[in-house]
Amino acid sequence: MKIDSDKFRVHPDTNIKLTKTPTKIEPFYKSKKKYHALLGEQTAELSNEQELLYGSDRYALLLIFQGMDASGKDGAIRHVMSGINPQGCDVASFKQPSAAELEHDFLWRTYLRLPERGRIGIFNRSYYEEVLVVRVHPEMLKAEGLSQELSSDKDIWKDRYRSIVDMERHLYHNGTRTIKFFLHLSKEEQRKRFLARIDDTKKNWKFSLSDMKERQYWDQYTHAFEDCLNATSTEHAPWYVVPADDKENARLIISSIVLDTIKSLKLSIPKATPEHRAQLLALRKHLKK
Repeated sequence: MKIDSDKFRVHPDTNIKLTKTPTKIEPFYKSKKKYHALLGEQTAELSNEQELLYGSDRYALLLIFQGMDASGKDGAIRHVMSGINPQGCDVASFKQPSAAELEHDFLWRTYLRLPERGRIGIFNRSYYEEVLVVRVHPEMLKAEGLSQELSSDKDIWKDRYRSIVDMERHLYHNGTRTIKFFLHLSKEEQRKRFLARIDDTKKNWKFSLSDMKERQYWDQYTHAFEDCLNATSTEHAPWYVVPADDKENARLIISSIVLDTIKSLKLSIPKATPEHRAQLLALRKHLKK
């Protein structure tokens, strides 16, 4: 199966409108059985590529997942990364900043969780919350302890976009490849998923009153996401808008994009130097005795 990743990429010279971007497309699978087979093939291939990433120890991979509540971030991470060796992967989920985190700049707490070379880091929500939820809820900005000059700056969001782009460029030039996924969910599909979480007692823990409150800000979030995607999707750290009404299709798209990115690095296991090889052969001779 070949998925054209470029169809979902937000190019720097475009101006994406989420209201005109589909949340559901023709699926890449014909049945549930076929879906599981395709995802299995991709996760197995991704496992092999992860081993090369770890063995070569030259690059790190950062995957960022953003989206409205119930857009499928947790499920996508769980299914797409199911074949990954846990020792080579770290997942970080960013909630409301702590008091200690608020004493630092808005990028600080996420910078501490960036992946090492050879590893895959996954951010379930990220520093982008600072130009999304904080923008929708200005009272949060006031609680961050910024000076009056900064908190009242009308260009604060543009400044934060610039800080993010500069940081991601810095990461790129130091070996970290960043892929950002916006799981594009329709308001109607969110309603259905919320109802499912209420009706299934095993899923009640996934739903809270705050989720319902945030739904009231749907239009504001849409506007904030649009501005964010258009301002921060670059050649070195692209955004991908993934239609998320079909969870299975979204997972296939995401795994394909991750695979394409790792393969573009043309990784290989480092070859032993003649000196190292000689040492190994000497050790082999000793072990054979």
